[in-house]
Parts: sequence; structure tokens; C-alpha cells
Amino acid sequence: MHLEPQARRWIVQGLIGVAVGLVLGFLIGWWILPVEYTNTPPSVLRRDYRDEYIVMVATAYEVEGDLDQARERLAALDPDSPAAPVVELAERLVVAGGDSEDLARLARLAWALDAITPPLMPYLEDQP
Repeated sequence: MHLEPQARRWIVQGLIGVAVGLVLGFLIGWWILPVEYTNTPPSVLRRDYRDEYIVMVATAYEVEGDLDQARERLAALDPDSPAAPVVELAERLVVAGGDSEDLARLARLAWALDAITPPLMPYLEDQP
């Protein structure tokens, strides 16, 4: 198949444009204005991410058994009352019919933090 000179010129110019665009994109993205990652404190997270963070802290407590570490992680959300976000989320999940495994984890963590409330008691299995 034989292309006309004008069509060939358009194809070559298009390929050169794509190549120049890729090179400029890499230069700008990697060397001139690279992405800078920062540690975002959990206290400024959106509510759904904050909720996930609390469940992850409860899961980590369940696996590691380190209450001081869990308290420290929760203090990033509420330094004055680290247990408050756990209780608030757990009670919200009870009302919303949340995942029973997450509720049990949150209830066990609330129990360990001496912050258990009546709505969470049914989710405690082995606690007195």
C-alpha cells in the first residue's frame, strides 16, 4: 500500500508530536515537578477512610495484642479520648447493620480500652 506524500507527512508529524509529548511528560513528571508524598495524619481523613483506619487499628490489636500501640494509633484521631472514635464507629455500625466481624473487633477493642457501651455488649464473645 502506497501513501500519498501529504498523508505520510501527517503520520510522521503525528508520531513526532507523540514522542515529544511523552518526553516532555516524563521530564516534567519525574524531574521538574515530581510527586511529593507526605504523611497525612489520620485526623484529617475523610469519614469513610477514618472508619477504615479505626477498623484496621482494631484488627491490628486483635492480631498483635498490643493495647498501648492501639491506643497510640487511636490518639492520632482523638488525643484526649482515644477510645471515643472506636465507640462512635461501633455504635454507628450497630445502627446501620454493619459487618458483624468488624463490630466484634471494635467491641473487643472498646472492652480493652474500658469504653464498652451497652449496644456493643452483644458483640463480645468471651468477655464476662
